[in-house]
This record gives sequence, C-alpha cells and structure tokens, in this order.
Amino acid sequence: MHRSVFITGTDTGVGKSIAAASLLRALQAQGVRALGMKPVASGCTMSAQGLRNEDAELLRTHGSGAPDYALVNPFALPEPIAPHLAAAQAGVEIRLDPIVAAFAALSTMSQCLVVEGVGGWAVPLSATLMQADLVRALKLPVILVVGMRLGCLNHALLSARAIEADGCELIGWIANTIDPAMLCVEENLATLRACLPAPCLGVLPFVRTPDPRALATLLIEATQATCPNLRSP
Repeated sequence: MHRSVFITGTDTGVGKSIAAASLLRALQAQGVRALGMKPVASGCTMSAQGLRNEDAELLRTHGSGAPDYALVNPFALPEPIAPHLAAAQAGVEIRLDPIVAAFAALSTMSQCLVVEGVGGWAVPLSATLMQADLVRALKLPVILVVGMRLGCLNHALLSARAIEADGCELIGWIANTIDPAMLCVEENLATLRACLPAPCLGVLPFVRTPDPRALATLLIEATQATCPNLRSP
C-alpha cells in the first residue's frame, strides 16, 4: 500500500516547506518510509551540481534516504517569480509527464510521498496547466498550510473552496504561526476550526529558525490523516 499527499498554502511564504519537512519527520517517527517532492520550484541558484532550490533541498534532507535531486525537483527554474513566468524566461514549458514519471520513481522508494506545491493553490504552471491539474494527475489528497497572520481567514476559506471546486480532496489543514505579533491567534484558530470543511492537523508555533525534527511532534494527527494504517512491519 502507498499513500501520498499534496501540501499547498494560503499564499506564498506561509511555511509550506517547513510544514512538509516536519510532516516527513513525523511520518518517519511513526515508522513510515517517507520522501519529499517539490515538482516545480522557482528561485533556484546555480551550484556545482546544477540548479538547486532551498525548499526542495530541505525536503530531500528530511526524507528517508537521498533520492536524485532531479526526481525531487523535475522543474528547477532560476528566477524567483511565478512559475509559468520563470519557465518562459528559462525557455522551458512545465509539463505533467516528467512530474508523473518522477513521482512514480519516488513511489518505488517509499511508502509515502509528501509533495509540496508552489505558491498558493491557484497558481498557473503554464498557459494551459494549473496546479490543480497536477494534483488531479497524481490523484493526491490535499493538506492546506494556513499562514497565521491578518487576512488568513479569508485566504484559508477561499483556498478551501477553490480546492473543492477543482475536484480535489481537502483532508486537513495545518496552522503555521508566521506572525508573532498577530492579535487574537486563538480566536482566529477557533474560527478556522469552525468554518473550514476539514480538521486541523496541527499548529506550528512561531520559531525564528524552525527545526523540522522538533516540530514533527506537533504533527502526529497529520501523519494519521496522510497515511492511515500505514506502518513499517
């Protein structure tokens, strides 16, 4: 049995990568062989090994083993802009086939894949491809990372509606406290719990230098939603 999940966010910069890496650590603590994947990444830097993305490297570091970078991040784009624009500037077109092939290869190495999206939910990947098309092609349920800051209620509720309108399954959400000065955090969390059509799977505190190993203990519910009944013998 194999189970995987797609991690999206209420916006860019809400901590999808930290949430995804922490979930990878939490799954491994539960005895699940888990790998991370970042199919599309803009804002990559050139290294001796080629273009590399910080978020993709974070997922690669915190997964079970070290798969080839090209499998973790099939589309690595230099410019830190919207992916379809970054791809156009790089002279490439983001297509589903290479992503699906990399996903299949990683699936043979793990019991669970944590696939991190790019930006928020409604992000174009090309003139004819939306991020939702990728999620449907991989047949993945979705976890929404809610960046806890002013405006998060609107962003979270609109994202949840869009996910369901696109025919995808929202199985839960993770709150990430990205603004330490946010007012009425508990009241906002209570509103999100009451209004979102899926359960809260964890609340991550504000940490200036977050460590996925330490945050993993806060995502046990997320592991149960992601890989129910899936444990190594």
